[in-house]
Amino acid sequence: MAMDVIDYRLYGDDMQLVELELDPGEAAIGEAGSLMYMEDGIQMETVFGDGSAAQGGLFGKLLGAGKRLITGESLFTTVYVNKGSGKRSVAFAAPYTGKIIPFDLQQHGGTIICQKDAFLCAARGVSLGIAFQRRLGTGFFGGEGFIMQKLDGDGLAFCHSGGTVLQRTLAAGELLRVDTGCVVAYTRGVDFDIEFVGGIKTALFGGEGLFFAVLRGPGTVWLQSLPFARLASRVFAAAPASRGGGGSGGEEGGPLGTLFGGRD
Repeated sequence: MAMDVIDYRLYGDDMQLVELELDPGEAAIGEAGSLMYMEDGIQMETVFGDGSAAQGGLFGKLLGAGKRLITGESLFTTVYVNKGSGKRSVAFAAPYTGKIIPFDLQQHGGTIICQKDAFLCAARGVSLGIAFQRRLGTGFFGGEGFIMQKLDGDGLAFCHSGGTVLQRTLAAGELLRVDTGCVVAYTRGVDFDIEFVGGIKTALFGGEGLFFAVLRGPGTVWLQSLPFARLASRVFAAAPASRGGGGSGGEEGGPLGTLFGGRD
């Protein structure tokens, strides 16, 4: 399916949104729950699968839906089509603090591999597939499991990262060791593996986990400074403990009661 060529603008710094400008007849696909607003003339159409296989018959729709189901996403994708007579805009917001990364897939060999929950939106025609980790160790300890998401096509796609994003271009054979949760995306030529951090003392008391993600070039990688799992664990660890027998948010007990001053 031919890709729609769309224009876009990024707004914000730490809590970003992306606004896509669609010509008449053009369309974008968005992840469920990511829509912020759409102008008059934009119509929503829910399709079975990833939106790129809409003209591929029943088998194509089932295949696209199956890929999304394996990656933990919904069986359905929302397509936003400009039915008006002029340019119209639709915007998608990031789900938590971080950066939105625009990918021109044509400039990256037509494929980007990203973590399962990173996809935000894309031009119609971009295919949302799956990428399997071939090594058992990488699947178990690489931080992303055996299945990652693959974006195919030659149009624009947008992913979300936590904190600040760093783009690194690796030469052939160049190696980069990264915390396993900090890998957002990489191009198809990058080899993704895991490596034990070192001695037993370092592994147990170093505070960095047991394994590193090892990225070997050639290719481009995108890293995030604040994985959502790390943020969630810090928030959970800092939450005040409940008082007096484990109520969950009562007047005098639980995190909410402590937060808002259950007792004078």
